[in-house]
Amino acid sequence: MKKCVFAGTFDPFTVGHEDTVKKCLALFDEVVVAVAENKQKRCYFTAQEREEMIGAVFAGTERVRVLHWEGAVVDLLRAENTPFYVRGLRNEADFAYETADFYASRDLDSSFIELYLPAEQRHLHISSTLVKNCIAFGKPISGYVPQAVCDYIRRRGKTHV
Repeated sequence: MKKCVFAGTFDPFTVGHEDTVKKCLALFDEVVVAVAENKQKRCYFTAQEREEMIGAVFAGTERVRVLHWEGAVVDLLRAENTPFYVRGLRNEADFAYETADFYASRDLDSSFIELYLPAEQRHLHISSTLVKNCIAFGKPISGYVPQAVCDYIRRRGKTHV
């Protein structure tokens, strides 16, 4: 069985993230979506809320497993018994950041294999930061997040739309 890990803060999970997971499902038997803690970021949603949102998006999809992870990605890959780490890329800045991170991770574990999946053109401008700004200013988020995430956020009273 081939398995990959797709990790991120997912604050919140966007349609771009969803598209990356769907692409992973075309390549792998199982996709582990890891809600990661980034000590450099202050998240709008708790880790539990982010896990619940992603779980709602993939409810009924047995090949997607969502978990929370606070350690290094190489340790997560080791715990999941897979070398495959997937990253979605929107632009050159993402590529530069992910490539530097790849080499650092490869130094820690030589079996580390990182796969880059380019974002669809219609998603290039979508980011979790964009969604959080929309929420802060009371603007619509539908179209930027999967419907299950939009519904979850609306139920929590964090947005009007």
